[in-house]
Amino acid sequence: MRWRAVGLLQAGVRQSVVARELNVHRSVMHSLWNHYQMDQNSGRRRGPGRRRITTTADNRYLLQCATHRRTLTARQLSAAAGRPISR
Repeated sequence: MRWRAVGLLQAGVRQSVVARELNVHRSVMHSLWNHYQMDQNSGRRRGPGRRRITTTADNRYLLQCATHRRTLTARQLSAAAGRPISR
């Protein structure tokens, strides 16, 4: 769908028309077109970086422990809960 959008934009179709045809917001077409013009690629961007150590369940448990023991530092909380904390 990205290449189809880029093709339409290269053909001179307005961004708002392409967005309406593909059923996406106009800002999506704007960022796609800017990204394509910078590096001639419409592929997705890389991920957000470092992977997280904790799972969603770990995060909920750590949050619960932190609210019960408000004076603990992150390192002390990690030791008390027995679970690692993402850096």
